[in-house]
Amino acid sequence: MNPAARHHSHHRHAHEPDAADFVREVEAACESRALRLTPLRREVLELVAAANKPIKAYDLLDRLRDRHGSAAPPTVYRALDFLLEQGFIHKLESINAFVSCHHPAEAHQVPFLICDVCSSAVELCDEGEVADLIEAQAKALGFRAKAQTLEVHGVCRQCRSA
Repeated sequence: MNPAARHHSHHRHAHEPDAADFVREVEAACESRALRLTPLRREVLELVAAANKPIKAYDLLDRLRDRHGSAAPPTVYRALDFLLEQGFIHKLESINAFVSCHHPAEAHQVPFLICDVCSSAVELCDEGEVADLIEAQAKALGFRAKAQTLEVHGVCRQCRSA
């Protein structure tokens, strides 16, 4: 297989995980790590997964208020912080929104393709190639990276053909 064909065959996650399957995978990861997935954390996780595209914190807050009548911003942010810290969700800094992770059981850095028209975000599964390259170049410059988020903006295939 030529390098270009190999490059495309494994870099894009071929299937979108079902929200319920995703929550079950996170529950299993929490159990194996002895973490507590509180009812609020679980509900925030379910809302992020069900959104099927990046969702902003205030939209999560509105949805929680629709369900419960009240939800305090600090509690929602604490739940998001927990989910981020554990790698169950990703924060897309450039659009200030959250998206569920395709591989919640393993820590990893991944690039995202974000459509500026429909706001969809595709997590590229590049087996760490881009993240490793950035990390190696940072180390070569004596820079110690704490976190990295690569977000590529453009227009997705569906929006380009519309």
